[in-house]
Amino acid sequence: MPSIEQAIQQPVFSSSFLKVQVNVLYTSAVINQTASKELKPFGLSLQQFNVLRILRGQGGKPATIKLLTERMIDKMSNASRLVDKLKEKGLVERQECSTDRRRVDIVITPAGIDIVQRAREAVDLKLQETFASLTEEEATQLNLLLDKLRG
Repeated sequence: MPSIEQAIQQPVFSSSFLKVQVNVLYTSAVINQTASKELKPFGLSLQQFNVLRILRGQGGKPATIKLLTERMIDKMSNASRLVDKLKEKGLVERQECSTDRRRVDIVITPAGIDIVQRAREAVDLKLQETFASLTEEEATQLNLLLDKLRG
């Protein structure tokens, strides 16, 4: 694997902190591109996959658009639009809340559960290859450092 300097053809950074920022952003893009390629055969974007994973994690309980937005990795995504696209594919359903007619509940369908499971397996397999150069201890350390960086 090339260094970040080699990958972006920049021999020097003005500081180690700038190098970390560029390295994290570049590495995130590489990981996202890898995952996106694995999701393509399932007709899912990374953001749609994220919504389906959140809904599956609800264990059958409905979610609101607000909850989806709060839990999404990409906070810039339009959760309503993503839900609409997933609904068109038959992967989620919108249901009027029985206690509050203004609230719309989102639930994952059996087809949604099936596709998110198969897509997750494909993504996980590919990401295991991507992360194969790290030991378990290095992955743990990297997680701690990233958590520390976010504060």
